[in-house]
Amino acid sequence: MDERREALEGGSRWTRWLVAGPPTAFLLAFFLVPAIIVVAASFREPGEFGGLVPLAAGAAAFSLEAYRFVLGDIVYAEIFAASFAVAAVTTAACVALAYPLAWLIARSPRKRRDLLVLLVILPFASNFLVRIYAWIMLLGPANLLYTPFAVIAGMVYVHLPFMVLPLYTNLEKHDPALLEAAQDLGAGAWTRFWRVTFPLSLPGIWSGSALVFIPVLGMFAVPELLGGTGDVLIGNLIKEQFLDNRDWPLGSALSIGLTLAVLALAGLAAALSRRGLKGTEAVS
Repeated sequence: MDERREALEGGSRWTRWLVAGPPTAFLLAFFLVPAIIVVAASFREPGEFGGLVPLAAGAAAFSLEAYRFVLGDIVYAEIFAASFAVAAVTTAACVALAYPLAWLIARSPRKRRDLLVLLVILPFASNFLVRIYAWIMLLGPANLLYTPFAVIAGMVYVHLPFMVLPLYTNLEKHDPALLEAAQDLGAGAWTRFWRVTFPLSLPGIWSGSALVFIPVLGMFAVPELLGGTGDVLIGNLIKEQFLDNRDWPLGSALSIGLTLAVLALAGLAAALSRRGLKGTEAVS
């Protein structure tokens, strides 16, 4: 019996390694290693013609100049603040637009839900740039192109499905008996929504907000195509440092700053989501 149990445990361990090994190797090769390279590059000096100074005799292997440059110029703080503002406005707009749509899908007959969800994700079937150029043609005749409104509209259009899907998944699981109980106790429609439906949907709101806010922070294509040169966000700035100015240490330092901000926001979203789940259990 013991030998059989050991054999089963050994087979289970091999199964876990076979299942978890390839994804772990993929993450290490394509996420962790590039992150380490970027961190190392941020502590180097830029080369005379771009890139990094070769680690030859007399060359500094360690430098904080990129971080001093970022922290010593208020322009970078303003760009970070503008990026956070655009991400916050986009997230708020996505919540306002996605909530009624997700609620409508969740309350639709079950045979129609799959079709409605398909319509939400259908834009992903077309190329991203084709959709953005379509917005350029739409906003051009209205003289709204290269304005902050154009940037926000493009951001909301691109990221709206990422808010709809988590909200729909959450709202679909709500027990109708809770609303019926609230109605029996004399609660009106708005009271039922604010006291029952909305608290229960908070985990979906936090999840969707994270899926929208974090990608918007690093987005550079939409501001560049719809906002022109007047709307420089942190994603555009990082792209310019790597591709145009070829100042890899500065671009790496900005990337590290953005990554730390994203990790902090992800941790906050996770904490709020757990808090929302506790609130859901209390309501239930």
